[in-house]
Amino acid sequence: MLYLLHILRCTLLNLCGCFCFCSTVSFRSRILPPNSVWMEDAKLKGLEICHPQERNIFNRIFGGFLMRKAYELGWANACSYGGCRPSLVAVDDILFQKPVEIGSLLMLSSQVCYTQGTYIQVRVHSEVFDPLTRQHNTTNIFHFTFTSDRDVPNIMPKTYGESMLYLDGKRHFDQTVAC
Repeated sequence: MLYLLHILRCTLLNLCGCFCFCSTVSFRSRILPPNSVWMEDAKLKGLEICHPQERNIFNRIFGGFLMRKAYELGWANACSYGGCRPSLVAVDDILFQKPVEIGSLLMLSSQVCYTQGTYIQVRVHSEVFDPLTRQHNTTNIFHFTFTSDRDVPNIMPKTYGESMLYLDGKRHFDQTVAC
């Protein structure tokens, strides 16, 4: 009886077929649909050394410099993902969470987090790395909406964390399109 329940469970969950002996449901068992790309394959990263010529009147790195670097990385990611030069549709609100000191190592991570038709929603995470303490501190999170000349592949999350990024990207996209 337990064997039949296990087979029924595996069949209903559509894991590995009707004679599956899997004990847990996993994101790893997901299959990529046609015209789709895994989120983990839609990332770009960059590193900047923050030099004194980019300082503001408070002797910290100018926020416009951070925004430009985030935009450039986000645009490059949208360009490589969409296969053509994208156009910027919207920039979400920007909150500077922590100042960036001169001489800091600024690490930027760009992720395509949502797509729909010709639109590409990109999230850029900005953090400062302190090589002495080996700590990472988030300074900003930027959200950009781009449009492409042609339809782009659907982005598909593979893990729980990517699913949360996908939902967050969709919320930002929906707020942009609603305006």
